[in-house]
Amino acid sequence: MYADITIKARCANPTDAESTLLQHEATYVGLDVQTDTFYETDTGKLKHRQGNIENVLIHYKREYSGGLQKTEVLLYLKNPSPTTVAQVCDGKQVMAQVKKFRKIFFIENVKFHIDHLEGLGHFVEIEAIDLEGSLGTEVLRHQLNYYKGLLQIADEYVVNDSYVNL
Repeated sequence: MYADITIKARCANPTDAESTLLQHEATYVGLDVQTDTFYETDTGKLKHRQGNIENVLIHYKREYSGGLQKTEVLLYLKNPSPTTVAQVCDGKQVMAQVKKFRKIFFIENVKFHIDHLEGLGHFVEIEAIDLEGSLGTEVLRHQLNYYKGLLQIADEYVVNDSYVNL
């Protein structure tokens, strides 16, 4: 079963974070210019992400605990067709849009985002992903804590809100 635990923090020096990741053999995927559109839903968040790298339609719920975010994914469609987006989203009110510049990196199952949002500044996200449910949440938590330390993320910089709420 899919599991995903994430931590997000303000990032005073994105160049240092990027350098640290590359020194630890992170794979750089690229710079994604993303627009996330959020739609009304009875539970969780319904988001259509449009980017030059990532394009998804996702419905998810997040639970926050001690700076970590556990995500339960209810719907995940990669590269959805316009027809599919219309079937899921038409008739729903647009709640908000978030535009960001996102550099994407991977080290094994851990995904890193170095984000810039105009008016909000720079952030780093660490997302430990268990696609098949073979690692378990304890391993994911250990990975997050390890990379949090590696990137020198102090607790006071951890953000417990999504960008749309900021």
